[in-house]
Amino acid sequence: METEVLALETLRAHIAEKQQQALNLLTSLIEIPSISTEEEKSALFIQAWLAKHKIPSTLIGNNVCAKNKYFDQEKPSILLLSHHDTVPPAKSYTRDPYHAEIIEGKLYGLGANDAGGALVSMIMAFTHFYNMQNLPFNLLLCAAAEEEISGKNGAKLALPFFGEIGFAIVGEPTSMELAVSEKGLMVCDCVAHGKTGHAARNEGDNAILKAVSDINWITAYQFEKISPTLGDVKMSVTMIEAGVKHNVVPEKCHFVVDVRTTDAYGNEEVLAIMRQHMCAEITPRSIGIKPTATPLDHPLMQALLAKNIRSYGSPTTSDQAILNCPSVKFSPGDSKRSHSADEFIYVAQINEGVQFFIEFFHELKDQPWQK
Repeated sequence: METEVLALETLRAHIAEKQQQALNLLTSLIEIPSISTEEEKSALFIQAWLAKHKIPSTLIGNNVCAKNKYFDQEKPSILLLSHHDTVPPAKSYTRDPYHAEIIEGKLYGLGANDAGGALVSMIMAFTHFYNMQNLPFNLLLCAAAEEEISGKNGAKLALPFFGEIGFAIVGEPTSMELAVSEKGLMVCDCVAHGKTGHAARNEGDNAILKAVSDINWITAYQFEKISPTLGDVKMSVTMIEAGVKHNVVPEKCHFVVDVRTTDAYGNEEVLAIMRQHMCAEITPRSIGIKPTATPLDHPLMQALLAKNIRSYGSPTTSDQAILNCPSVKFSPGDSKRSHSADEFIYVAQINEGVQFFIEFFHELKDQPWQK
């Protein structure tokens, strides 16, 4: 009993140390501009920080990748994936976005909430377990680039480095709630074709009216299958452009449809349904941001749900879309504060994230899940 109490006290002291390290690391990262595609300095800083703690890492593009010291390809692997790139600072900032400042328990700075708190929490958990022998699983770390733009040189570029991944936890601000599914995204450029003519003589075939017919269908259509966690597929017309003169019937009308897909349909299925019912020519910009959903009976999912964490379906997209393994989105921070002016995260949220990840994997190593 005395040994157990001592071990618990040692763990708590180590968690407290890691919480302070997390705060210091995030403070430094905030002050390094790292807008998507311009993350070289923050990537090198993270790599140097890991090297200082005697952890080697590999730089793939601006993605910092590492495996635990006693990595064993025969064991299942768990990936901790978050990102260090940011969106550009909003024009409505009232403080320097690159000056980290703690005021009344809030750490201010661009990227503090999205996804700095998640990233440093995961880094602390990874470093805590890095040297541990006889883990029943491998622990992997990816501090990714270009997440905010779903860029080709982001996590997708780095994933082959890790080999087979059994499960992934994607670090995004979810208020420590478990996003068990995530909507996909498909942006479609649509062109309705008509025939030009003079408006005064009632000539031509008005492409705007053809577009309106398609838009009415988009507004009214209900997909038959409904996801239990994500609800309906949602289609929204967000841009429209047509015409060159007031007296000329337009021969083309271009409009853009934002499609949020669910695990009830693949992106390709939704596209096929749209083409079946619409007259316009439809060209998706990408079909790669796919919806995701991990079965609730997955062993690692069960271990997370056993912590009495609220689960939900996420309407926003992340690097979860590029993974080909079971995954969840989960970390400290509040999604509502992402991309907002004067972005901040509570220091208490960072502390909570560090403590949760370290304690969770300590419990998991005694109750291993298998491939």
